[in-house]
Formats: sequence, structure tokens, C-alpha cells
Amino acid sequence: MALIAVLCMLDVSMSSAHARSGDNGNGTYTNPPLYADYPDPDIIRVGEDFYFASTTFANSPGLTLLHSKDLVNWEFASHIVPKLNGLEQYDLKNGNAYRGGLFAASLRYHQGMFYAVVTPVKQNTRIYYSKDIKGPWAYHELDRVAFDPALFIEADGKAYIATSGGWDGTVNLLSLNSDYSKVTDSRKIHYYKGAEGSKLVKRGEYYYLFNALPSSLTLIVSRAKNLFGPWESHAQIDDRTGGHQGGIVDLPDGNWYGFVMVDAGPIGRMTNISPIFWEDDWPVWGTKDAPGKVPAVAPKPILGKPITKLATSDDFSAPTLGMQWQWNHNPDDSHWSLRERRGFLRLEATRANEFWTARNTLTQKGQGPWSRGEVEIDVSNVQAGDVCGFGILGKFNGHITVQRDAADKLFLSMEVIEDTAIGRQTEVRVSSRPINVNRIHLRTDMDFRKNQAEVAYSLDGKSWNVLGGSFELGYDWRTGTFQGQQFALFCYNPRPDQGYIDVDAFRFTDQP
Repeated sequence: MALIAVLCMLDVSMSSAHARSGDNGNGTYTNPPLYADYPDPDIIRVGEDFYFASTTFANSPGLTLLHSKDLVNWEFASHIVPKLNGLEQYDLKNGNAYRGGLFAASLRYHQGMFYAVVTPVKQNTRIYYSKDIKGPWAYHELDRVAFDPALFIEADGKAYIATSGGWDGTVNLLSLNSDYSKVTDSRKIHYYKGAEGSKLVKRGEYYYLFNALPSSLTLIVSRAKNLFGPWESHAQIDDRTGGHQGGIVDLPDGNWYGFVMVDAGPIGRMTNISPIFWEDDWPVWGTKDAPGKVPAVAPKPILGKPITKLATSDDFSAPTLGMQWQWNHNPDDSHWSLRERRGFLRLEATRANEFWTARNTLTQKGQGPWSRGEVEIDVSNVQAGDVCGFGILGKFNGHITVQRDAADKLFLSMEVIEDTAIGRQTEVRVSSRPINVNRIHLRTDMDFRKNQAEVAYSLDGKSWNVLGGSFELGYDWRTGTFQGQQFALFCYNPRPDQGYIDVDAFRFTDQP
């Protein structure tokens, strides 16, 4: 009986160590299948496998790819870009790349090769390619900027990129050479005021062009029997009925499903999966009983596949970080390690004057509707001037820090930093709370039902103390990170070559 009890506790622990699943276990799913910030989706099918590319901005590694067998249960597949290159801001030098970096990638597959097209902010468009979804990926860089590129490959291998920017609405079609390394032609093929976020697919005799209208948060569907037009268009759905940027993907049985992004507040921008039906060769989101609306609950696109959940918790015993982790910018690899102390993540203090400009902040997406992250940290090597801790990165940055004073005593502080259009505003809620232990537990709770968060500490892992009260969660594309709120582990110091923390484990919980 004792053994059974232990096994039951282990099962509960492991089941809470993953993100929420949208699979209801009865042949249906609840939208969104991933209750987290997976924006600007592009989804393709290769045989019986689905792959999902999502925006990652300045996070490193960049361009996350997910894998599924049924469009509902997803796992990490890879990150296309190990480190961002081409701008010194990716290394947090001479400014930062928050709200920049890599977004709105287009994913395609042809004749044994995966392709991903992306336009890094302030750089020319790149076409990444790999025979294996797990990489490594090489790339060609084009001679121009194709905003929100949509790669389309004909059956004979001829490739094109559709591109449009929301400030205008002109859709241009770029023709590529045989190895997709150069643009050979560019033509205006369509205009729809404010259109961006293109997706381009073919079904039967029609080409279908999908565009987002950010000004009204609407999805526009256009069709033509020739890639160069003429196109006819109509509005399909919007954020009130399901989302505004996405497209469609075919199933092995010949049916089609839609995927569409919806702005969802501080959690970020989430992706809904929707059945569609065809009416006069137009795709209609939803069902015939409720057309033009993404259902909250629907039958799974493909039955019989196992329930899977994205990884979250990490005991740092593996030789590499799990794919759930990303750095806030490119990391300084000389200041972190999984090898210095087995089973621990070591974060050495990087040189920075403040949290916002510190490298090596390790992040993971907050999960809705509620999620908790807990870390156990050895702080015995924190030195004077070090600011090390755990909390949240985003529009609002609330966290607990561990510091050492001039008398060699450890203390805690708690502050909330809001990133605004006129700069960062810092509210120090607790300036100095003495502690007398070398190992401390820190906890961060995010409640996306109330858009509130709190941070807490424990000296023994059992008795917890909320520090500084609750604070706001927020989202704003103009400030913050242009992402949903993220868990954040960090250690920095205005002076070089200081101390470090050893993180024993990160534990995730998805139930209050």
C-alpha cells in the first residue's frame, strides 16, 4: 500500500509537470489546444505528421516548431535558429531586440525538404531549409524584404512568395529560382486595404490566399484560378468569432481544418483549431450548424492518437536545456552551464545595470488559464552587487531577487517593472527582507483569468510567504516584449565577474 501511495504521488507529480492539453479524452477537444502564446501560426501536413511554426521574436533559440499527429496534441520538434545573427542588438548590445527578431514564418515541405521563410526585423528575407525537421537548418538570404512571407510551391517545384504589409495592402508575388536562393520576378497580384499575414494554398482548381486585417482583427479569404489573379475576396471570421490570422491544412482523408490566431490579452496570442466546410468552393470556418464561428469544443480532427502535452518542468539533469526554454536574447554561453554542477543549472552574473538589459534571462511561456513555476536555488555563491532571482518577463516584470549586502548578509527584494512607451517604471515593493539560508525556494503564479500574478518565497519548501502582494499581468505590442507573459530566471551585476546561482529544478503546476 505504501508503494502504491508513492507511485500515485509520482503520477500526480508527473502529470502536473506538463502544459494543459486541449484533448478532452472523449474524442473532442477544447480550443485553444495550446493555452499559451503561440502566435502567427503556419501549419503543414507531411504524411501523417503535422508541423506548426510559431513566432519567437528575440528569444533564442528562435522559430519554434511543434509536431502533432492530430492537430490537438502537440510536442516540441525543434528550433530552426540556434542563435539569431546579423544585428548586435540580438546580443543586447547598443539596445535590445524586444518586439523585433523573428516572426510570421512560412513553413512548407517539398520533395524531401522542409522550408521555412522568415523576414528578421531590419534584415532581408531568409529561406531556411533542412531534410530533417530537427535540423540542422541552412539558409539562403534574398536581396529584399518580404514582409510576412507566404511560401508556396507548385507540384513541379516552382516556388513563389506572397507578401503584403498592413500599412498598405498590396499583395506582391515573388518568383524564385530553382534552388529558392534568388528572386527572379515580382508582380502585384492583389490589393486589400490593410492586408498582411499572408498564407497561400491550393485546393482543386483554386488558389486560396488568406490575409489578416490587424485594424479590425479580421481574416480575409481570397481565391483565384491563377496565381496572378484576378482574385475575389470576402471576410471570413474575426477575433470575436475565432481569430484573424491563419489558414487551412489538409488531413490525410482529404478533409480540411483551419488554424487561426486570436489576441487573448496577457497570455499573448493563441491559436485556435477549427473544422471547416466548403460552400461553393469557399472555406467556411465552423460547422454547418454554426457557420462563421470557431467552436469552443469540437470533434478531434483525427481519432485514436495519444494525449501528449508540451514539456514544462525541468530538473536540469540532461546535457542540454529542454526545448521549452528560451533565452531573452542570445545567451552569453560563458556565463551559464549544465555541466559545472551535475543536476543544476548554473547562472553566472552577466554584466548589466538592470533586469531589462541583462543577458541570460532564461524564459518559458506562461500557461493559461493558471500556472505556477517553482524553483529551488542555491544562493551561497551570490556576491555583493549580484541581482539574481525568479519572476516574470513581459509588459509587467514582477520578481523576487536575492542579493548580498556590504555586511555579507543575504536579503530578498521584490519589485514590479512596467515597460511603457516613455520608459520603464519601477515600483520597489519590498526593499530588504533578511534571510539566513543558502538554499531558497521561489515561486511565481500567473492567473490569466484575473490577469494577476504574485511571487512568493519559502525557506524550507513548505511554508510560503507572498512578497509584495499581487501585481498586474499585461500585453501590448508597442511595449514589453510583444509576447505573452513568461517565467524568467536571471542573474546580473553592474560589475563584471561576480557570483552565481545554482538552480536545482523548475517545477510547473497547472492547477491552483
